[in-house]
Amino acid sequence: MGVLPVASIAIDFLARHGDADLRLLIGKWFVFWAVGVRLILAGARQLTGPSFAAETIFGVRDKAALPIVQELGMGNLSIGLLGALALVHAGWIVPAAIAGTLFYGLAGINHLLRSGRNAHQNMAMVSDLIAFVVLAGYLAAVSLEPQ
Repeated sequence: MGVLPVASIAIDFLARHGDADLRLLIGKWFVFWAVGVRLILAGARQLTGPSFAAETIFGVRDKAALPIVQELGMGNLSIGLLGALALVHAGWIVPAAIAGTLFYGLAGINHLLRSGRNAHQNMAMVSDLIAFVVLAGYLAAVSLEPQ
C-alpha cells in the first residue's frame, strides 16, 4: 500500500518530465492503490471467504457474523470500485478520497480503541491510519487551492 503508490507517482512524474502537479499525482495514485485496489481486494475476500476476516481481523468465530462480514465486503467493493475508476475519471479522485479518508480514519480509530489486538489487527490499524493521514493530507492540500 505504500510502495506501489510511491512508485506510480515517481513513474508518472518522470514520464511527464517533472511537469506535473504533485498533489494531483499523490491523490490519483493513493486513491487508486489504497482506496481502489486495496478495498476491491478486501471486499472480494470478505464476500468469498468471510470467515477469514471475521476470525483474524475481528476475532469473531460465530458463523452468524459471516453475512455481516459479507455486507462489509459489499461496501468495501463499492468504495474500491469508485477509487479504481478515479484513475480514468479524474473528477472522481476527490470524492473517492473523501470516502477513503472517512473509512480509513474511522476503521483505524476503531482498531486503535480495541485492546488485546493480534498481529493482523495491528497491521490493519497501522495501514488504515497511514492511508487516513495521506488521504486527509491530500484533501487538505487540494482544499487550499485557489478557486
